[in-house]
Amino acid sequence: MIRRVFAPGCALMIYKPELAEKVHSILNEYFGEMDKLMICCHHDPLLKSKTEIINICPGCDNRFENNYHNSSTISLWEILAEQDLFAFPDYQGKRMSILDACPTRGKEEIHNAIRIILNKMNIELVEPKNTKTKSTCCGDSFYSIIPTSTVKEQMVKRASEMPANDVVVYCVSCIKSMFNGGKKPHYLIDLIFGENTVPKTFIPDEWHRELDTYIEKH
Repeated sequence: MIRRVFAPGCALMIYKPELAEKVHSILNEYFGEMDKLMICCHHDPLLKSKTEIINICPGCDNRFENNYHNSSTISLWEILAEQDLFAFPDYQGKRMSILDACPTRGKEEIHNAIRIILNKMNIELVEPKNTKTKSTCCGDSFYSIIPTSTVKEQMVKRASEMPANDVVVYCVSCIKSMFNGGKKPHYLIDLIFGENTVPKTFIPDEWHRELDTYIEKH
């Protein structure tokens, strides 16, 4: 039997670690006790046996699947789409757009799972022109490659492509980007627990310093 662990990811642990604990508890209740993987996906977890990593962060899904020995991945979204782990909140047909994260561009199973979850929560999804496998970057991936002022311009440009003011995101950096672009982001973890999404640290330089510090320690 393949071992399973839960990787909450650096960004969620910085953003709302209490929600990571809630998810971990739900997974433990449904699948049995599993460890929490706190090693950042930028570092080799040195897994001694084949391990399936349940993840939330799109970057974690990409790196743990492709970069390390004995590691395979499944997103939390795929599990929530298939299983009835708990009762989702009802958003009563609220109209929202969606920003698909860059690392999932080739993973239609994640795109489809997220949309099943949104349907379970009675959210009316208004897709932007560039979506799913054709989604374009929120702007944050350009950080350190182009000047920060230009990164902000990219965020505004991407946000302007969203048909609705309310935008579903499933990457913490996308929260910052949509907020900087003038939209109201709704982080998927917040949505499933009925919580408001808050941008917290949203200035790109400050956010990446915060991330880099956490990554280095984990």
